[in-house]
Amino acid sequence: MRRLLVGILFASLTVAAPAAAADPVATAAPGDVVTSRSVNAPGFFYARTWLITYASTSATGTPITVSGTVVVPYGADADTPVIGYAPGTHGLGDQCAPSRHLEAGDETEGLLIHQYATRGYAVVVTDYEGIGTPGEHTYIAGRAEGNATLDAVRAALRLPGTGLSPSTDVAIVGYSQGGHAAGWAAQLAPTYAPELTIAAYAVGAPPANLKTVAEHNDGGENVGLVMAAGFGMDVTYPELDLAPYLNDAGRAAFADIRDDCTDELAKYAGHSMADYTTEDVLARPEWSARVDEQNLGGAIPRAPVLLYHSNGDEILPVGVSVGLRSDWCAGGADVTFWRTDTGAHFTTAALMSPAVTGWVADRLAGRPAAGNC
Repeated sequence: MRRLLVGILFASLTVAAPAAAADPVATAAPGDVVTSRSVNAPGFFYARTWLITYASTSATGTPITVSGTVVVPYGADADTPVIGYAPGTHGLGDQCAPSRHLEAGDETEGLLIHQYATRGYAVVVTDYEGIGTPGEHTYIAGRAEGNATLDAVRAALRLPGTGLSPSTDVAIVGYSQGGHAAGWAAQLAPTYAPELTIAAYAVGAPPANLKTVAEHNDGGENVGLVMAAGFGMDVTYPELDLAPYLNDAGRAAFADIRDDCTDELAKYAGHSMADYTTEDVLARPEWSARVDEQNLGGAIPRAPVLLYHSNGDEILPVGVSVGLRSDWCAGGADVTFWRTDTGAHFTTAALMSPAVTGWVADRLAGRPAAGNC
């Protein structure tokens, strides 16, 4: 079903492979461009496209290098806004990187990227930590996602030859894992990237409470995402040391999962985490604390936020966004919450994209958000 939806709804793009990643330069600041290469991108005939690597910061404060793609429409200038685009779950292996899917012409979020770029906005798409660059992907580690998204914007603004201004208006957008990343960017920006002029955030169907999401999916069709999140936590925080709590099946599964893309995670459908572990790791205090650290709501965005989520979302229950709205509103955030009846998770991403893009465009044009806290 997902493949059919993708084939109908999303445009095919082709770009060259990302430049080989470099180790972070010792003197590089977060957002500094490490490597860049201008490419011909037939899907973006109306724009110039660069494949970049840039300096960022891991969830634990370590300097890292992240890869991404910068799209700048012809005619862009110092007044052109920049969209920091946080993609949804692509998987754990390097071959899953959004930049590589753009090269292959099968990027599932291609149409969503085009909707921003064809309005004349520059768009920068992060690959996140460990996808397309050395090291493991720290899947669903909130600080790493938020940092990578904010630093991608910084890198686009520092990239020579774009004509963009460091003081131009910015919007951060994302759905699913991308919604988690956009939400974390919103919470981190005031202290991590205070120089960015961020006008809006669009946060779609974020996994705002990981324990709720894990419980919802355990034993279901999407338990592979829960396993991927467990892998991401383990590689983000080595002191958690998942290995002693895996049985034989678990050791085999987690050795295999490290390079799976999203579609391959379906092989675990119908299983429970108990099939792979010797005890409930989420009941262990060290695991419980680290997983809770990834939840959204602990800090307040300072720019208007569009939070949207479908009642029929089968992967990420709408209740996690209901709770997030409550937390952000209680802290004084300017939140517009769209609780929709647009069906399943992937369907909602496509159906809501024109309205979401329009809401972002209004904020970039300086129109105030109505809000509904």
